[in-house]
Amino acid sequence: MKPLRQTFLWGCFTVLWAMLTVPLTVLGILLTAPFLGPRKAFFTIGPLWARQMFWVSGISLDRRGWEALPEAIRNSSQPVIFMSNHESQMDPPLLINAIPVPAVYIAKKEVKLIPFVGWAAMCAGVIWIDRGNRDRAIKSIQEAADKIRRGRNVVIFVEGTRTRTGELLPFKKGGFQLAMDAGVPIVPLATVGGFQTLPRGSMFVRPGRYVVSFGDPVDTASYTSRDELMRDVRSRIEALIADARK
Repeated sequence: MKPLRQTFLWGCFTVLWAMLTVPLTVLGILLTAPFLGPRKAFFTIGPLWARQMFWVSGISLDRRGWEALPEAIRNSSQPVIFMSNHESQMDPPLLINAIPVPAVYIAKKEVKLIPFVGWAAMCAGVIWIDRGNRDRAIKSIQEAADKIRRGRNVVIFVEGTRTRTGELLPFKKGGFQLAMDAGVPIVPLATVGGFQTLPRGSMFVRPGRYVVSFGDPVDTASYTSRDELMRDVRSRIEALIADARK
């Protein structure tokens, strides 16, 4: 007999539970924002949603390498760009919980219009990119670099989309140019387990283990070539993934 969390019935329950708890969580963020401030409200309540969702789904988290990072990164006095692979739709909520300091995503401005998700993203301080035309896109990237320089930690999924096979896809160059423009370190990051717990095309979350592994920070100021920087970060993420899969 299958364990309860591996049954089809429990899979249906987790979908319904997520549909119920997401709007309730966003409502909690909005109600507490006037007292805590929007960002603090999001990063106080958002991780709680992720934790309870992972408990309901039977997902455990194994975080590695965080304590080895420089203290300035761990106390958020040094802004960084966390660059991660992307295995699953569960990766974004997972990283909100797994990264101990506030770190936001970069999203196209149309996400603002999505009920609940867009409202929570605005509270979090997500950096919006306008892809409507080339001039606005360039301007929004420049504004993003300025926000990062002024202290905003950012998470970027460097493949640009979720993997269909579980293997690492080619990297997009934009995040590396942004890191060089902002002049902040890159922290390579591997998330392993999402492809098994929620593969692309599936609605049902399966029990399993997520490994989130942080690598040594990469000083972008020591690189003159964006492509060289991208190759180095890719090799580091590949090594983190290989180690996490052991």
